[in-house]
Parts: sequence; C-alpha cells; structure tokens
Amino acid sequence: MRESLQKFGGFLAGMVIPNIAAIICWGLITAFFIPTGWVPDENLAKLVGPMIQYLLPILIGFAGGRLVYGLRGGVIGATATMGVIVGSDIPMFLGAMVMGPFGGWVIKKCDAMIEHKIPTGFEMLVNNFSAGILGMILVILAYNIIGPVVAGIATLLGSAAKVIAEAKLLPLLALLIEPGKVLFLNNAINHGVFSPIGIAEVKEFGQSIFFLLETNPGPGLGLLLAYWVFGKGLGKQSAPGAIIIHFFGGIHEIYFPYVLMNPLCIIGVIAGGMAADLTFLLFNAGLVATPSPGSIFALLAMTPKGGLIGVLAGIIVGTVVSFLVSSIFVRAYSGNVDEQGGADLISARQLVQAMKPAKAGEQVQQSANSQTLATKEAGLVKKIVFACEAGMGSSVMAVSVLKKKLAQAGKKEIEVVHSPVNQIPQDADIVLTAAGLVESARKVAAPGTRVYGVQDFINTPVYDEVIKQC
Repeated sequence: MRESLQKFGGFLAGMVIPNIAAIICWGLITAFFIPTGWVPDENLAKLVGPMIQYLLPILIGFAGGRLVYGLRGGVIGATATMGVIVGSDIPMFLGAMVMGPFGGWVIKKCDAMIEHKIPTGFEMLVNNFSAGILGMILVILAYNIIGPVVAGIATLLGSAAKVIAEAKLLPLLALLIEPGKVLFLNNAINHGVFSPIGIAEVKEFGQSIFFLLETNPGPGLGLLLAYWVFGKGLGKQSAPGAIIIHFFGGIHEIYFPYVLMNPLCIIGVIAGGMAADLTFLLFNAGLVATPSPGSIFALLAMTPKGGLIGVLAGIIVGTVVSFLVSSIFVRAYSGNVDEQGGADLISARQLVQAMKPAKAGEQVQQSANSQTLATKEAGLVKKIVFACEAGMGSSVMAVSVLKKKLAQAGKKEIEVVHSPVNQIPQDADIVLTAAGLVESARKVAAPGTRVYGVQDFINTPVYDEVIKQC
C-alpha cells in the first residue's frame, strides 16, 4: 500500500517538481507587481494571468507526457492539455495532470501499433501525421468532455478546501501530513495535492495557506533541537549539522531517522504541525507559490507583502511546540542510551534509505560490509550523477559533498550533477543513489554504468571508493 501511494504520488510530483522554477517565477511576479504587491506595476501585472492560465498548465502537461513517453509524449501531452485550458475558465492544473500523461500514453500505444508497418521512406511523414491527428482528437476530447468534468471536480475540491479552512480544521491535516512525510510521501502530499489547490487559491486570494502545510520546517526543527539538548550519543552529536541542513537547506528527509529510531517522537512533530497550522490560520498567513525546497529562505522569499509576521509566527510556534513535546520522548529514550551510543540512529538511517520509493521487488540489496553495488569494472570517469526521487533534494546536497571531496583529492575536472532517478543522463560513468533506488537507476542508466547504493549521503565510505576510481 505504502509503495503504491509512493509510486502514484511520485508520479504526480514528477509533473510538478521539474516546473518549480516556473512556478516560483510566477509567484515572484505576483508578489511584486499585483496591486497589493511589494512594488505594484499595472503593466507587469498583466503577466500574472496568462502565466497561470496557459504557461504553468502546459508545462505540467508536457512533463506528464514526457514521463510516460519521452519528448514525443511530452509534445502530445502539452497539446492535449491545451484542450482543457481553453475549455475552462479556471487554471487547469488538475486537467494538465490528467491530459499530459494520457496524451503520452496514447501516442506511445499508437507508435507501438504501427511499428514495423511503415514503408521505408515514409517514417517521418507517418510519425508527424499520426501524432498530429491524435493530438487533434485529444484536444477536441479535452475541450468538450474532459475539461468540463475536471473543472467541476476542481471547483468541488476548491470549495471543500475553502470550507475546511473557514471551519479552522486545517490543523487536523497534520495528523496525515507528518506521518506521511516520514513515509516519504512528502513530495506526493505537497506537489501532488497541495500545490494545485494552492496555485488556484493564489489567483483568487493572492496567497494560499496550502503552500505552508507541508513545507513548514518548524516541526522538524523542534524535534532536532530536542535531540540536541536532551539526546545522547550519535543522535545528540549529529543534531546540529542536521538542523543546518533541514532548516536552512530545506532537506526535510534529514530528520526522518530521528523519528524512526524513537517513533513516539511523531507525536511531537504532529503537535508542532497542528500548532503551526492553527497559527497560520489565526494570522491569515500564506505564500504566493510553493517553496521548494522547504528552507526558511524559500518560505520567506515566497511570503507576500504584509505576511512575514504570520509566516514567522507559525514557524516559531511549530518549533516550540514540537520541541516541548518531543523533549518528553527524547529524554525518556536517552535514559537507555549511553554517551557513545549510535546504533539506533544508524539503523534508522538505513531504514529511511530502504523506505525511499522503489518498485515492488526493488528493495535494497544491502551488504553487511559494503554499500556498493558496482555493475562493471572501473574505467575513466568523466561524469558522476547523483540520483534521487525528484532530483532536487538529497541528491543536490550530496553533489556538494562529493565535489568538495573531489576537490580535496585534486580531481576538480570531473563533472558531478544531480538528477531524478528516472532521468539519469546516458553519458554518466558512475551513478550514486539511495539504496532503495538502485534497481530503478540501473534500468534507466546506460548499460554498463556503475551504479552505487548509498545509505548516508553526507558521510559514506562509498565516496572514498568512487574517488579511488577517478
């Protein structure tokens, strides 16, 4: 069940995350130039409407089609999305998340049907016209049928979200959000569910609280502070570094092992999340776009004019409540841990890596003495790729760590990049990824590419082994 939810949520997030930059761009233009913005400009504010009505849905539709069938699927997905956009007067994010993948799937099936049946010399003619004709059919279908249906569903969801917010029930969502994050459903919750609702709200109200519910770093910060103050052993020693990565870097996955090694601490982060959400409601706080990653810097950048106090108040309240509640469980847990203890945290980190989304049967192939899973003999290394689920979280942090290590070894010429696991560049010589994603990475990477599973992206012996091969 968890794997199915992760897979579905990861697919939804895969349509949104590659377009976060465009969403942030639109959010900044909105925050600065609308009549209630930081520097109102009537002329530049004209950009806001077309970007949310056309640009963002088409980008999402393209990403959805591309996930299913590469560039050709992306083109048909974007084309089909245009039907639901024109067929409705509301931003068609949900419609794009339907028509994008559907368009990619249809052209994929069509190509499979006519493969090997095209006369020599007619390939380009058939490929272009088959895609064009299918695109036309999909646009008409989307315009007349799917668009109105999705518009009705979107309106219903928006009304439900508005009712929940007005009834002050949003804090209860923390009961689902915080455990969901620890189960690696964070991207699915934020980008697959809250982002489309939030973007639609921004068009109507200029901001949305839904951008704050999952991204607020306060609850995680409170938990880590509790370990720093009351913890023992490796948990206490590693907490300060984790705080920096979590709060300033926005990598929330860093605090998941601290919950898993002492599961009662989930009560602390839930309490912190509920308190923060209630505070956001009381202050009528919201953001103009989704902050990604969930760093304090990103949240502040996406805060509309006049909204800083409410956003900061929610973060502070969430931190304090999470710290106070988590401290109870951390102190009780630390009573059974000596100052040198750390086995539980190491085990929890390994569990976190194993819980990262992977297809059924693709779970970790771990070795007791090594974290490596090399697929061929070492050769000349020009490019190393870090791959994670979205290509924007832990992999970005890991790239920075390995670049420093390579520089210290005098090997600055080696290119190190990050990528989603389903888009690993084919010219990669070495791929590093979470242990739970190894099999997925091996299927996407070019044949013969060396693929390594990593348990800890910050400090792993795999880095030393890779550097020796460079």
